Amino acid sequence: MTSTDASTLLRPHAEQAYAEELRALADADDRPRPPSWRLSPWAVVTYLLGGTLDDGTVITPKYVGPRRLMEVAVSTLATDRALLLLGVPGTAKTWVSEHLSAAISGSSTLLVQGTSGTAEESIRYGWNYARLLAEGPTDAALVPSPVLTAMRTGALARIEELTRIPSDVQDALITVLSEKTLPIPELGREVQAAKGFNVIATANDRDRGVHELSSALRRRFNTVVLPLPADEEDEVAIVTRRVAQLGAALELPEVPAAAAEVRRVVRVFRELRSGMTADNRTKLKSPSGTLSTAEAISVLTNGIALSAHFGDGVLRATDIAGALLGAVVKDPVTDAAVWTEYLEAVVRERPDWADFYRACREVTG
Repeated sequence: MTSTDASTLLRPHAEQAYAEELRALADADDRPRPPSWRLSPWAVVTYLLGGTLDDGTVITPKYVGPRRLMEVAVSTLATDRALLLLGVPGTAKTWVSEHLSAAISGSSTLLVQGTSGTAEESIRYGWNYARLLAEGPTDAALVPSPVLTAMRTGALARIEELTRIPSDVQDALITVLSEKTLPIPELGREVQAAKGFNVIATANDRDRGVHELSSALRRRFNTVVLPLPADEEDEVAIVTRRVAQLGAALELPEVPAAAAEVRRVVRVFRELRSGMTADNRTKLKSPSGTLSTAEAISVLTNGIALSAHFGDGVLRATDIAGALLGAVVKDPVTDAAVWTEYLEAVVRERPDWADFYRACREVTG
């Protein structure tokens, strides 16, 4: 798909949205590339973390965090070990997975979305039952899974929310990851993985105990834990950039930059998440939700839409208060008490947050 076509899409794939950067990196990349890789490991990390090429092309950062984590993730995919990205919700696991696949394989669409209803066919293969009944088990009747397609083509397959998939279905991966083969007994043969094949899986810490990975399966993965942004400045930068990108993609009317409101939302999320105010003077109760960076981005994007369509075109506290309440208060009893206590004990005591306090109290009731 061309970049022109991509501009009409609500949410282009990474390889579509960043096609020019990927092309510039490929042209400038003279380092060794593993079999079937579109870029060298060095170029993949540059694509993820950003940089400036010798010809002046600016590569925008896709991930803000420790460089070493991305180097470990990329080097894992150059071996025969699969990669498990682990972290709490909102630590950019899916985002990193997509961009790794786009940079390495040129496509991020070989995806299995893990849910409690994910069947073994989603990892192995299924059948076109009309053809199966008419012709019996044949190649034409076989419906390959994204994993099987990746094996045949030497590409990366993505498995999202691995720990939400039932344990017996998870274990269908063991032979694929250890032997790099997928038996198809109905056809009396097997598919052997082409060079370049590997798997990127994601799982979040909050899902521990939902469907734990077996020790046999866990041994097939190298695990990279993605942390929450280390400091407030990093998180403000991430939120500011993603809000601007989403606003452009959604073609929201332009709203002047509101650094103060971005910083307030990030500060609220970080304080409630950690159970401590930024000055380390006041302990706080934490709500039941994750209060992730992704949720902060959603709160601010919603505020921009509200300001653009129903306000005066300037992002104000009144535009974000409602969405912020919804992000914090997941449990109407316990979380509401936590939020009210935070407003009265912390927000109310900050003189320069008076407008924010009034807006939040108005929607909190």
